[in-house]
Amino acid sequence: MSLKRSKPIDRLYQNVSAYDLVIVPDSPLADALNRRLERPHFGPFAITPRRLATRRRETAEDRTAFLEVIDETELSWKQIAYTVGNVLQCWEYRGTPDSILEYDAFDTPATRTVVDIVESMDTSSRLLADYQIDIGIDESVAVVGERQLTNLERSILPDEYDSIDRFTEDTFALPPFRIFESSAAIVDAILDTVTRENADNIGIVLDASSEYSPLVESALDTAEIPYYGGPGFMENRDHRAFVQLLRCTTAGSDTRVQSVKPLLSCLGATVPIDHDEKRLSDVDDPDVEWLREFTDQATALTFEETLQAYEDRTGHSLEAFRSELADLNLLAEPITSEAIDRLTFYLETYEVPIDRDNEGILLADAKSASFVDRPVVFYLGLDEEWTHSSPKRPWVDRDEEYDRNIDSFQSLLQSGVEQYYLVQDAAGGSPITPCLYFEELLKTDFEQFSDLESIRHARTDRTTGDGFERESLNATVEPDHVETISQSSLNTYANSPRDYFFGRLVDNPDKHYFVEGNYFHDFAEFVANHPRFVDDDRIAAVVDVMIEETRAFYREVDLETRRTRYRAGLETICEYLEDNAPSDTTVLTPSSGWDTNFFAEYFGRDVDSPATEHWFEDDELRLKGKIDLVQSPTQLVDFKSGSKNSPSQVTKYTSIDEPSDKSDFQALLYLTYWRQRCPDERLEFTFFHFLETLDDIVTGDASIGDCLTTVTYHPETFDEFAQSQTVFDELREDAANDCNKTFSKTSYETYLTAFDVHDVPRTRDADEMAASPFGEALRERLIDDVGEYKYVNNGCMQAFRHLCGYRKEGYFVEDIDKFERFVDDQLEQLNQYRRGEDRFPVDGRAGEPNYRYVNNRDMLLTQTRSTRDDSQDEAAAMAPTEQSEGRR
Repeated sequence: MSLKRSKPIDRLYQNVSAYDLVIVPDSPLADALNRRLERPHFGPFAITPRRLATRRRETAEDRTAFLEVIDETELSWKQIAYTVGNVLQCWEYRGTPDSILEYDAFDTPATRTVVDIVESMDTSSRLLADYQIDIGIDESVAVVGERQLTNLERSILPDEYDSIDRFTEDTFALPPFRIFESSAAIVDAILDTVTRENADNIGIVLDASSEYSPLVESALDTAEIPYYGGPGFMENRDHRAFVQLLRCTTAGSDTRVQSVKPLLSCLGATVPIDHDEKRLSDVDDPDVEWLREFTDQATALTFEETLQAYEDRTGHSLEAFRSELADLNLLAEPITSEAIDRLTFYLETYEVPIDRDNEGILLADAKSASFVDRPVVFYLGLDEEWTHSSPKRPWVDRDEEYDRNIDSFQSLLQSGVEQYYLVQDAAGGSPITPCLYFEELLKTDFEQFSDLESIRHARTDRTTGDGFERESLNATVEPDHVETISQSSLNTYANSPRDYFFGRLVDNPDKHYFVEGNYFHDFAEFVANHPRFVDDDRIAAVVDVMIEETRAFYREVDLETRRTRYRAGLETICEYLEDNAPSDTTVLTPSSGWDTNFFAEYFGRDVDSPATEHWFEDDELRLKGKIDLVQSPTQLVDFKSGSKNSPSQVTKYTSIDEPSDKSDFQALLYLTYWRQRCPDERLEFTFFHFLETLDDIVTGDASIGDCLTTVTYHPETFDEFAQSQTVFDELREDAANDCNKTFSKTSYETYLTAFDVHDVPRTRDADEMAASPFGEALRERLIDDVGEYKYVNNGCMQAFRHLCGYRKEGYFVEDIDKFERFVDDQLEQLNQYRRGEDRFPVDGRAGEPNYRYVNNRDMLLTQTRSTRDDSQDEAAAMAPTEQSEGRR
């Protein structure tokens, strides 16, 4: 792989050292040549056209022009920014400011206004247009990389000068790409190389808008390695927080704590994660009191008063921001949404200059630099985001622009004595496309970096300091062994073991549906204990309490809707319990009393029925949980505020053989435990979805039956059950028509003969049962006994559907037995992960997690990387312990 060889900086200096003036296309190259000047020299030696014409450091003239135009016109800021950009760009390519008016689409009153203002300003373009290099008889001028100069820059050149090519006739052998598994691994590799002592010898080229930028900056900050060309004006923590403070003043009452966490942090407020999803205005926490009070009075404040308030609160001076507000004439303006939008637009459109200490590692933007004067240069990413987007304007020659960009790219890749290209081959399961310029330069087919000459690197161990404080563990200490598991933990573990792991380590914010669900459950328990005490007035009081307790989650406009929802749910619970009060609770032991009931405390009454919120923990079965209602010795009930599932969905989600991505083992787990107590009884588990009929309640057509989903446990195997007289009678009387007709013409004994030779297959699929040996045998016997009629074949198929229906709507002995073994296997696997024998995997039993049910999505990193240290960390966590060369 080869490119045109760019002249090394020392060789280029030798080519131009004898000239009096050297014109170069960019400042880093000029600075590099000037640093090598070996003789006394009066005036500039190597310099860019703009700096030569202005005699000052280059500045962003589009921002300067924008600030001038907003003072002199009534045009909108967006229109000014768009027009100023077009005028200056056309000037650069065509050589005069009014040349834009030659294009009909751009000959507008706004453009003419901007042209008039910009022409009269001392912008670098104005000075450049008026400048001409004046050389004496004995003076000489060299121009390096003339093709990279724009038309306006070329306009200052004298009649006679020597053009010096930046490239030689030789080729440059591109070093191999070094492929890493993640961006973090690339940053680690850099930190293995750089130190504070060698920082001045190292340059890093990256896409300033990529993930590498914050990763590199934070890593260097942590390692206390100096660098420059890094964070811009709006990457300053206080600057971002001040803009967020402005936004808070007009955001309204629906502002959530989570959305202002960075601002609260800057204000010195530490708000528990519990409040993250609550409205700021309704959070009862002293740490947010200042912000609440400030936003209430902010409509009467100006930008300057708001800035002063922020400075007083934080103790930080924001003079640079104050200066920008003054330039924008915003200091005295009142805080309004429109004014904040204008400020935000300005900060997003223009890079505000900041003072930098030019020492340490140089961070250079891949789209701005064409040369880096450092002995060692790292290039990060080199993906398609490195490709320039040529302006789509009629005055731009796209081919010429492309040639200019590709020359800059070739030159940039050869900066330094040593070059290291650090890349990723894939991310998120998709290949990363190399920069499109490689297609033109390498003349070979490729889709990703591994198709080119490359070296793969594994992530290495690296220590940059003490890190977090750690407590040393004795080598004999083992992680806690998980003895029992609840249905919710088992569901999470089945979906993603990694999510389960992080759920044990980190807290999550309160969710409105959890809070509401807890109040509904407490009310149901209270009603079951005191059915006659709860009347309409007390239901109204409960609704008021729930509205007040959940107010922080909802807008004021939503509260009446919630009130209707709460009342409907509470009345449905009362209606159900009135007809289905717990019976025969003498076999139950009282609950442990480890939890409290909100409404018991609110109304000053005890809830002591063992039938409600019945806690169990069975060491033999290794199961634990809390049953909402033991309606009778053979009937369990769980109250649900979510959407209703059918019995077939319930059993599908508990499948062991065909894992579901919506695993929900609650019914199966509770029936498994209850079977231990009532081993020979037919048991029922009912989900009571008390909000399922909300719409029907409003119209007066609600039925409690529509809220119920019941699955049944049969205390026998499915094979035994299917052979029973009860099932045969149902096939004769309660199945579909052809099935009833067929089985009414045969005998129970004929039906049993099919079971004598074959077992019933364990399947929920009727077609699969029909194709099984059992299905073929039953069909043959019915045809022999009844006759070879069409209705007999159809009736057999209906019988298979009926038999599979039992499997879809309930459980049998083998299902419970298999679940018990499944729980043992899952706990053994879980404890292996806790011991550090392997990592907690991201994928669950059904493969990739169902992310709708993941609680810690941001922590589930899916890229492959070295895992040994991570597994050790997880095990430990479970142990019983406590504008020069600058980038912008």
